[in-house]
Parts: sequence; C-alpha cells; structure tokens
Amino acid sequence: MKDFLYSLLNGVFEREISNENKQILRNLINLKAVSEHKGKFYLNNGFVCGKLDISSNGTGYLIAYDERFKQDLIIENKNLNNAHFGDIVLAKILRTKKSRVSAKVVQSLKLANETSLVYTKQFGQAVLGVSLKTGLSMALKATQKSLKLLPSGTLIKINNINNEIIEVIGNINDPKSDEKISLATYNKNDKFSDECENEARAWGDVVDPSMYPDRVDLQDLDFVTIDPVDAKDFDDAIYFDEKNRQIYVAIADVSEYVSAYNSIDNEAKNRGFSIYFPHKSVPMLPRALSENICSLKPNEPRLAFCFKISLDENLNVVKEDLIEAIILSKRRFNYDEIDEILKGNQKSEISWIKPLYDVTKILRKRRLKTAFDFRTNELRMSLDDDEMIKATRFETDTNSHQLVEDCMLLANVAAAKRIRKGIFRNHTPPDLKKIYNLLDDLAMLGLEYVYESDLANLIRKIQIKADEIGIREEVDKLIIKAQKKAEYASENLGHFGLGFDRYTHFTSPIRRYSDLILHRLLKANLKKDEKFYNYLLLNISNTCVSLSELEREADKVAYDFMDRKFARWASKNIGKIVKCYVVENQNILIAKLDDELKGARIFVANYYAPLLSEIYIQIIQADIATAKIFGKVYKDV
Repeated sequence: MKDFLYSLLNGVFEREISNENKQILRNLINLKAVSEHKGKFYLNNGFVCGKLDISSNGTGYLIAYDERFKQDLIIENKNLNNAHFGDIVLAKILRTKKSRVSAKVVQSLKLANETSLVYTKQFGQAVLGVSLKTGLSMALKATQKSLKLLPSGTLIKINNINNEIIEVIGNINDPKSDEKISLATYNKNDKFSDECENEARAWGDVVDPSMYPDRVDLQDLDFVTIDPVDAKDFDDAIYFDEKNRQIYVAIADVSEYVSAYNSIDNEAKNRGFSIYFPHKSVPMLPRALSENICSLKPNEPRLAFCFKISLDENLNVVKEDLIEAIILSKRRFNYDEIDEILKGNQKSEISWIKPLYDVTKILRKRRLKTAFDFRTNELRMSLDDDEMIKATRFETDTNSHQLVEDCMLLANVAAAKRIRKGIFRNHTPPDLKKIYNLLDDLAMLGLEYVYESDLANLIRKIQIKADEIGIREEVDKLIIKAQKKAEYASENLGHFGLGFDRYTHFTSPIRRYSDLILHRLLKANLKKDEKFYNYLLLNISNTCVSLSELEREADKVAYDFMDRKFARWASKNIGKIVKCYVVENQNILIAKLDDELKGARIFVANYYAPLLSEIYIQIIQADIATAKIFGKVYKDV
C-alpha cells in the first residue's frame, strides 16, 4: 500500500494498480482526495497519506508518505477521528498559524490492528479502558454498572473501528494471561477454524508409499533430523553419501497437503510464521499437519522435497538435483547429542555424521571469506507451573548448529538459482550513516577504524580485533544493529550478510509461508507449468512485503511475551540491585540484565554510560501493562 500511495503523488495509471489497491483508490475518489487527469490518478492538494504515531499524551504524529514534509505532521487528539497507533491514514492539512504543519485524520485506510487490548481501571467514579500499547484511557461501549462488576485489571479485546467489546480474555494480574496479551496485542490468533482443522485431519496420520508411485523412494537412505531438544515439528532431514560426496537435504513437502488458496493456505498466509513462546508454540499450520503428517518423524514414511547436492573432489558444488521423494528418517537427534558425537564422547549408529561435519567445516571456512560469522546468543527462558520465570540462559551456536546451518544454506542457494522471479530473501548493504555511527560507537570501546568502501573487509578487521580483546559477541551485536534487516522480495538483490548473489528460503515450509510459496513455484518449474507458475506470482510483490511485516510481528510477539515475564519478575523484586551492561545510550539509557537472570531490558532516565559498560542498577518500578522495567544506577564499574 505504501508504494501505491507514493505513486499517487506523481500520478499512476489504473492498469498499474493491483486489485487490492483499486479498492483503496475507489475509496479515495469517494472522499474527493484523488482526481483523474489524462488517464492518471493523483492525490489532491491539501491531502496527505502516512503512518500514524501517537504519543503517551494522546497527540498524533503523521509520518507522511511525501518527501516534501521533512517533519512529522501534528494531529491533535480531537482530530484523530478514532484512528489508532500504526494505522495508515488519509489526513487533510489544516491551515494554522503554527510553524509546524497540522492535520486531521479523514479516514484510516489500513488498520494496524483490527482489535486493541485494554484493561479496566477506575478513574474517580468511572471505569475506563486503558490501552496496553499506548497507555491512553478510553470510554468503553458498556454500561458503568456492568464494568464495575468486573475485577480491576480485566483484559478486554475491543473493535478498533467502534470500540465495541469483542471478548474478555483474562486479567492483567494473572501471569497465565501473558500469552493471550502478547497475541492479542499484535492481533494474532492461536486457534484454527473448524474448517482448517477438519481439512488437516482428513490427511490422516500415515503416509502409504504405494499411493505415490511417481516419487523417488529414498527410504533406504539413513536420513536423520537434528533439532532442539523440545522441538515438535521436524521440517528438515539430512543424509550424506560419503562415497559419492552427495549431501541430501530433505524438507517436509507441505505443498502436497496445502493447496494454494484453500482455507488452510489462506490462514497460513495471514499468519505468515509460527510463533515460539518458551512453553509452547503457535503454529502457522494446524498441528495435525505441522506436528503429524508433514513432520519428518523417525521411522515414519514421509513425503519430502529434496535437494541432492553433488560435490567434486575439491568440494565444489557441481550438480543440484531437486527430487519429489519419500524418505524414512532413521533417527531423531537433538543438537546436544550431535555435539557429543562430534567431540567423540558418544557413539552413533549413523556413520556419516562426522564425515559430513568435516565437509561442512571446509565449506563454512570457504564461505566466510565473503560472508560474516556473527556470534549471537539467543535468549532462552524456562517457566514454572505458575508461568513465572524459573531461569534464563543464552543458547550459542555449536558445531551441531553449524553443521545443520551449512547444509540448509546449500539447499537455499540451490533453490534460488532455479527461480527468475518469485520470493527471494534479500539483505542489502547497510546505509553509510549507520556505518559511521557504528565506527563512533566502536571508538568508544577502543576500536579505532576509518571507513572503507569494502564493508565486508572492514567488518572482518573489526571482528578480529574484538576477538583479541575479548568483546567479540558484544561487538557483533553492534554490527548487526548497524545493518539493514533481511526482507522478502519478488526480485533478487542478493544477501550481503551471507555473501550470496542469490538467496531464498526453502527449508522451513512448516513454520514459514515464504518457503511454502517457493515449494509451489519450484514444483511448477519442475513440471514446466508456466501457466501455474505465473498464477502463483499474482500479487507476489505485495505478498513479499506482507511477509516481511508478519515476520517482524512474529518476533515482536515472542519478545513482548518475555518482556512481560521479566516485568512480573521485577515487580516482585523492587529495590533489588542487579548487574547489567549498557545496550543503548541515546535519549534514554537501556541496560540488559546480566545477573543470575539474563536478558531483561531496564530503562534508566537521566544517566549516561558508554555502550557495553557494566553498571549496577536498582529496580524501582515494573509496569506489567507496558512490559517495562525502570531502574536507577546504584553504581558503575
């Protein structure tokens, strides 16, 4: 939508407008905000489109989709016209004597969320709803008598169009409501319709190989899965033929069960990604598929879409065969087990694991000459029976992770070579301004470097020095922060971070809709079905934009959940002094908890400290509604 609204500034022909945007165009014409001239449609003078931000005092700020507006436009609360934070809106410019441009919302063109989550709170004699996202209070469409019967802190989902109550989902004081809060805050759903569930269960629990005579039978090969210990959906399996130097990467063939545009597919497209909480997952597909018939369970025949990647004696890729297959996973490993096997501490009935690791170790070393090796730690949280924090830990990449990763990368690159247009995973080089900011931050840590046009070489130099002085992980976090986010797009732009000219996502169709789309495109390509291939490409650019947004939202839901758990822990530890390190020092200082518990963000006002410096903070407040912890510096080190 953003690109379409931008195009109205310079005029756009109707034939260039997608069907989805044509509905918006008709709406804008009815609002007299758009006119036609010589076959092109233009946004009329006095109107502006953009994304709405709302401050804690209720004032709106419009981030205009018009480069002529260098500053955000101010929208007073009375002129918001029931628009919400994050909505894409049409606004009309107001004539005022103020130096800063003001406007009023005419209509929300696209809601950031169809619903909002509020909790009840008494203000004097009235019970109002307080938004968890903005902290703003609002009148609810219910009688005061009925609202006063509810316990204080009752969580209510409301319709963003008319503020009507849709559902009561729990109480903000109950830790077991956190999952519902995080999902509802980002308009996510953990339930599937009966139609989806019935459709999924109709496939049954067992794959009968005799029903698929045209598939290549690879059941005799010793495929294995390697996943986290608590994984329930197994979407990739690997096998290594040592004699012929062939790596097989078999991926769950979800597209065999989920057809384009059926009810499950529509739901999966809306979800985009599975969401992972510490105690459970919210899958993209019904569990009858994701954890059953699609999942590559051990000793169960399963349909797979498989790359057979052949290497020469110098371990160069010489051939990449794509196969619709049937496999039989011989063993389900977790990462810890594979690490023990690679160390020689545990024997394995699968003989090819160590030889494959030796191969991938060489491939990885070669790949990292043009790519980056970031040492990132992923925060893991465990909960007790009351869903309060029991412990946290950081999970680091080990040899087993690297083995699997390099096999998956081979398959993803092989898949990208097979499509001319479709769905790519792009990562473009960082902006110059961010690189200079990064160099300034590094200088504060004693790492003095000057800008080089060869960014890859510059970053490797920084990492080598960071290794020498023992701050590699912290420096890697700063480097990642300076880079652009990887995104989906219908055209290939390469992947800067991985050092690939072409890259896509092929290996996780159970949990990523992007991979499911790609599987369909690859099957159409295999069958030389140009008509179906082009059919699948309808509105693909918009789908890619949507998936990039959905990916960020899925991450936000998971982070929001953990932030709430940290806030509940902090609320029971007011006054406690904890060890932290500084991760942000612009505007307000943000420190990360690095004590017995790790990973919580703590906000500190009116204080400055260098990035990554160690400080001790006293917890002074925890706001469970906004999932924020506030503290003051007790001492720095």
